[in-house]
Amino acid sequence: MHLDQDLQSIQEMRDAVKRAKEAQLEYMSYSQEQVDKIVKLTAEAAYAKSLELAQMAVQETGMGIVEHKKIKNEVGSMAVYESIKDEKTVGIIKEDRVNKVTEVAYPYGVVAGIIPTTNPTSTAIFKALISLKTRNAIVVSPHPRAVNCTVEALKICQEAAVKAGAPEGLIGWISKPSMAATNELMKHRDVNVILATGGGALVRAAYSSGKPAYGVGPGNVPCYIEKTANVAKAAAMIVDSKSFDHGTICATEQALVIDRNVQQMAIRELRNNGAYLLNEEEKALVAKTISPSPGYLNPAIVGQSAVKIAEMAGVSVPAETRVLIAEETRVGKDVPFSIEKLSPVFALYTADTYAEAKDYCTKLLNLGGRGHSLSLHTNDDAVAKDFALEMPVSRLMVNTLSSIGAVGATTGLMPSLTLGCGSYGGNITSDNVTARHLINIKRMAYGIKEVSIPKPSASFAASAPAAEAKGGTNDVEKIVDQVLKQVEPNGEVDAKAIAEMVNQVIKKYQTN
Repeated sequence: MHLDQDLQSIQEMRDAVKRAKEAQLEYMSYSQEQVDKIVKLTAEAAYAKSLELAQMAVQETGMGIVEHKKIKNEVGSMAVYESIKDEKTVGIIKEDRVNKVTEVAYPYGVVAGIIPTTNPTSTAIFKALISLKTRNAIVVSPHPRAVNCTVEALKICQEAAVKAGAPEGLIGWISKPSMAATNELMKHRDVNVILATGGGALVRAAYSSGKPAYGVGPGNVPCYIEKTANVAKAAAMIVDSKSFDHGTICATEQALVIDRNVQQMAIRELRNNGAYLLNEEEKALVAKTISPSPGYLNPAIVGQSAVKIAEMAGVSVPAETRVLIAEETRVGKDVPFSIEKLSPVFALYTADTYAEAKDYCTKLLNLGGRGHSLSLHTNDDAVAKDFALEMPVSRLMVNTLSSIGAVGATTGLMPSLTLGCGSYGGNITSDNVTARHLINIKRMAYGIKEVSIPKPSASFAASAPAAEAKGGTNDVEKIVDQVLKQVEPNGEVDAKAIAEMVNQVIKKYQTN
């Protein structure tokens, strides 16, 4: 019987989840030492194939630069491994002997991993490693335009993990992905948590699945060159960052905001580093290529070179051009240069005042990158701290390449290919997502404080039937005293009087 692709995709997903659940139950019994060995050998295997996977990704997707994707694969494998290798993720992970609290880690179970087309191999490796480290299984839905390279990366990880002693099926995937299968994967009863990296619609679907989910929002990253910056150094970094893998990292700078008194110097230095400043006619042509309709990004420009994008727009630029820049004054969905472009194309805003610079940055973030990242070049620590306090972002990169700085390559941030946007961006976390986000922690706590529980007041006790029924109250004591008084000195008891008192007591408590 012939099944259409959606049905095949769904069945493949269900089979993968079934195997993953069985493997994860077995993996639960592994020690920290066994887990760490598996993670190490898997990371090393993926790292060894960084170049091969980069070549596959560029060939299949038509996006990015092989040498740059190789670096991303290296960050997603060994840089991630180095950052998590010493973390305790199995059994007792912390003991506070003073407060007598013990923390015990336990996994979610089966992770649903959604992989973008822009970073198809590095993200797959990264998500596999943090799942292995935390004794979770993972089932991945690749992007339809990056299936082969993503599956190959997962196969490398799976084979290395099994060789190191992991159960078969711990890493699974859908080789014929579809939206139907992806949506069902996120809602599957045996999936326990979602790691979603992709477009806004996909992230919203993850959050509406009814499962715990780590989704990441878009990054329309402003880059502010403040008047005290080392302009020459800043310009070199910005062009390197913007052209890195043709702008496919979501933390890449999207728009320049430059103080008026260093603007001409900045433009000169940007040109010296391969930037091409579009004139008004060229700007209009490129704008139509970026966004054929308001708010809509042309996917054909994503991950393409500046020269190719210019050719698509019918604009002639020097062969050595690395980024395209157009001066802008407005921010909005109807302003193509101001949206997230995922390509080496910049808007340039000139700020006459510090307040205007902050206003431009805020507007750009509110347009589509709220909660993600901001890039700042300054030698004034007070400016940096002010931006850190006021800007609605989760990461602020200072005097470095924003694209790879945000993922931990040039900064002390946690190496990660999934960058949370926090409540600013409607995400559950503002962190660079890593292994610690895939474990739960149970806590055992001993009593260390003596507490005296006050007894009810006499008036409350007298009005409470339950308290009276238990005896020991003033009323019961009075009845007993009266009974004893009926006993004559010679030992004889007035039975009639006692019987009458007992009847009264019974009647009283029955009515209460």
